[in-house]
Amino acid sequence: MPRVLVVEDEPQLARALEINLRARGYDAAVAPDGKTALRLAAAHPPDAVLLDLGLPDMPGIEVMRGLRTWSQAPVLVVSARSTSDEKVAALDAGADDYITKPFGMEELLARLRAATRRADPGSRSDGSAVVTANGFTLDLLAKKARRDGNDIRFTPTEWHLLEVLIRNRGRLVSQRQLLQEVWGPACRTRSNYLRVYMAHLRRKLEADPSHPRSLITVPGMGYRFEV
Repeated sequence: MPRVLVVEDEPQLARALEINLRARGYDAAVAPDGKTALRLAAAHPPDAVLLDLGLPDMPGIEVMRGLRTWSQAPVLVVSARSTSDEKVAALDAGADDYITKPFGMEELLARLRAATRRADPGSRSDGSAVVTANGFTLDLLAKKARRDGNDIRFTPTEWHLLEVLIRNRGRLVSQRQLLQEVWGPACRTRSNYLRVYMAHLRRKLEADPSHPRSLITVPGMGYRFEV
């Protein structure tokens, strides 16, 4: 049973999320503040986290950064903050998705299912199992990467984006296709997600992120993976 940690200080919303998650087969735990969230996560590591940014004791971004020091579980931000800068900051800190309040419960649950599928080590990877390109090696079946003899860690969303590009290596993948495959149909116009995550991937994989050799941008159109 997948375990979901709900970090939300508004009791009615927290209770509604808990009830809906349990009704759909999740093991839901609720934390009303950041310290409780980090304590519960350490005691019983979650498979996914629904995280509010406006917590009473610390910013939700700090909770996410704390989780990211040891956990790669998907983090879905659920917040009333809706500016582009705040969304980009959350994604940059390690969020896998950003859902703005008020939201539809079915959409949130669909995004949660998508995030947990991406994080599932049993998910299928198409194409060659091992890809070597410009100084790094990716093992798609083991979901591992190495560069210069060192292991590289990815969030589930970063890895899923990379997999889509590798499956289509040498071919242009449109922004719309990437957004739909990685984040779902509701995010097909959110090109800022791609800018943030492609920057993450280049920092981790490219020898010179400002002049990428593998993760190529085709301005106004999409991206291409080159070996």
